[in-house]
Amino acid sequence: MAKRELPLVVISDTHLGTYGCRAQELYRYLKSIKPETLVLNGDIIDIWQFRKRYFPKAHLKVLKQIISMASKGTKVYYLTGNHDEALRRFSDFTLGNITLADKLILDLPDGKAWIFHGDIFDASIQNAKWLAKLGGWGYDLLIMINSLLNWGLEKMGRERYSLSKKIKNSVKKAVTYIQSFEDTAAELAIDQGYKYVICGHIHQPQQREIKSEKGSCTYLNSGDWIENLCALEFNGEAWELYQYDSKPPLTVESEDEELNDLDLQRIIQKVTLDERTLAS
Repeated sequence: MAKRELPLVVISDTHLGTYGCRAQELYRYLKSIKPETLVLNGDIIDIWQFRKRYFPKAHLKVLKQIISMASKGTKVYYLTGNHDEALRRFSDFTLGNITLADKLILDLPDGKAWIFHGDIFDASIQNAKWLAKLGGWGYDLLIMINSLLNWGLEKMGRERYSLSKKIKNSVKKAVTYIQSFEDTAAELAIDQGYKYVICGHIHQPQQREIKSEKGSCTYLNSGDWIENLCALEFNGEAWELYQYDSKPPLTVESEDEELNDLDLQRIIQKVTLDERTLAS
């Protein structure tokens, strides 16, 4: 099956290294596209919850596929988020086609796109990191329980069910927080004259026009690869919120895997060890 060629793709919140990450689906998606530019908008490797005993082959394959894409001409921007903030001390580092940064501004045909993860708006992260990490562990536990539930549902031929979505949609404060997050990001983008503002962080895929007295902009959120399995694709003229569909599964071409699994594990473990050393 021929790969879809795209000028620009944005994904975020893959949380590689956690039990909830849908790495196999993400790998299939990455193998099905050929973007000129790929933006990884934060929380790609979950260093907060990294465990030496859990970084399976499917997660390593995602990293190898990204590196393979860069080696074949795709410009890759890795923008740091809160779960991979240990990488922020290496910001503005470039190696071949891979650039590590905190934010990105791209010139598109109809205006500028301002891209960043979005954790800067989260007071719990800025003021009480331990509380945010505790919430992250709780979310990971919820996803594990949800995975077991969905395994049972699929065995019975029933549709998957999202516990976290149900909780978010039923809790008024969560709905208000998401609305406030989107409005705040849009207002800042309008103030600075950006046509688009693109975030991740809240795991809520979105594409909507937001207006204020000063103007308007398009707010976009790339969702996540734990529950929503979404990406943002720009075809040169317009944005599309892509939704992965595992039925039928994407057919991908096989390629040689050039980077050894053990090498990747050592790199990830070293980054985590460095973070713990700095924190002590």
